[in-house]
Amino acid sequence: MSETETKPQHNIARAAGTVMLAFIVSQLTGLTAKILIAGSFSAGVELDAFYAANRPSETLVTIMAGGILVSSFIPIFVKFLVKEDRGSAWKLASATANLILVLTSLLAGLAALFAGPIVQYILGAGFSPDKQALTVSLLRIQTISIVFFGLSGLAVGVLNSHQKFLMPALAPAMYQLGQIFGVLVLAPSMGIYGLAWGVVLGSGFNLLVQIPSLLKLKGRYIPTFGLHNPSVGEVFRLMGPRMFGAAVVQLMLWVNTLLASHMAGGSVFSLTSGFSLMIMAQAAIAQSVATAVMPTFSAQYAQGKLDELRKTLTSALRGVILLSVPATAGLILLSVPLVTFLYQRGEFTAGTTKLVAWALTWYAAGLVFHSVLEVLVRAYYAMHDTKTPVLVGAAAMTLSIGLSLVFAPLFQRIGWMPHGGLALAVSVSTALEVTTLFLIMRKRLNGIHGPDIAKGFGAAALGTLSMIAALVFWMRAAGSAHAALTTLGGVAIGGAVYTAGLVALHIPEIGSVVQMVKRRLSR
Repeated sequence: MSETETKPQHNIARAAGTVMLAFIVSQLTGLTAKILIAGSFSAGVELDAFYAANRPSETLVTIMAGGILVSSFIPIFVKFLVKEDRGSAWKLASATANLILVLTSLLAGLAALFAGPIVQYILGAGFSPDKQALTVSLLRIQTISIVFFGLSGLAVGVLNSHQKFLMPALAPAMYQLGQIFGVLVLAPSMGIYGLAWGVVLGSGFNLLVQIPSLLKLKGRYIPTFGLHNPSVGEVFRLMGPRMFGAAVVQLMLWVNTLLASHMAGGSVFSLTSGFSLMIMAQAAIAQSVATAVMPTFSAQYAQGKLDELRKTLTSALRGVILLSVPATAGLILLSVPLVTFLYQRGEFTAGTTKLVAWALTWYAAGLVFHSVLEVLVRAYYAMHDTKTPVLVGAAAMTLSIGLSLVFAPLFQRIGWMPHGGLALAVSVSTALEVTTLFLIMRKRLNGIHGPDIAKGFGAAALGTLSMIAALVFWMRAAGSAHAALTTLGGVAIGGAVYTAGLVALHIPEIGSVVQMVKRRLSR
């Protein structure tokens, strides 16, 4: 067993396993939604407009709530829980909820009011007038979801602080079910507008599914904005740098959407779909670990246990590296059969498959870095430091914008589809961001058990090389077989070969998983 494994690591592993299963359910639900959406609408017109229209809502949710609020809220909320000061904890939660409700409502209204200029001059500058008009209408509908997602983000923070992970992890599935309802029930009579209303319904379901778990905590709601409450000010002080950093990230995404709007029809949809497939893997691998480990990070820092925090961070980083390295190779090698298997039906043609698979290939190249980043930044937030990751992230995303302007024309000059250059720019900038943050954190904690992490990466690399050889052999043997057979067979064979490699290398995490399964079965 690794020297970094302690009881907290076992607890985190259990929580991460629960969250991972819930995320997998949510991701499968999301995948079903995306399959239905891709087969029901035109990628070149309707889906380009839909995903462009979704960008402002996604931006505001990311900046005002979601992960940013959670990362700023949890450390302060957990500090009160550690001190067993529930009164102050729930005053903070109540005031934050009231402020979120007001701010998200205001921002949603402004986004709807200025939808025309936003689409005409920013998101859809390369769209035809009819496509721009459709985008404006869809944007105004989807802004309603901002309010629901804002409150849902706070609910996630409260539940995770109490070590309640299941329902927050399942909440995204409710959002996807709303989209499925929109496609199957509303779209036959309302067209693409039915999907937009499905987004609104799904965001409401996302919040409602967490309400029963919140009520079980028996917290007390207080109708206050807490304007003179120092803890409320601390939450929003921590949010400030994160909001700036998220704004820079979203600016990068807006620029890519704008650039893609001038490319071949379907490029906006392809970038969104390719990124979503990469994020599905990242969610199952890294978000589950990061979600489970954030309260532990916060508690260890609040108690001054920096040695334990260092061990916990090392263990979490090893875990995501062992999972993300083979996932990167698998997504790249199986990109075409995977996209064909999942999406190619109805309105989704072979040409669209090539566009999406190309974007996925270049996004997947950065999967390891996206996964490590998800865990690494949680350690900074737990230590009440939002400035460092924000400044580094802002610099990286600014670089990404510059790289997009370089890579896209470069790809076009050498005969490659230019939207792949936009995806590559994101991967390269994320790699530089992670490297910088890791070096700073290592210095701050006087080391992060570098040899343990290096051994984990070396084992992952060796196992992945064996997996790649097996996948190449399998794909040649499968030839022109059905995409489902190629994809599912490749996942099974690749997973088996990689796991066998880790067992042969005596990786301690394998033994820990086996022991955990045995304990569950013995119950």
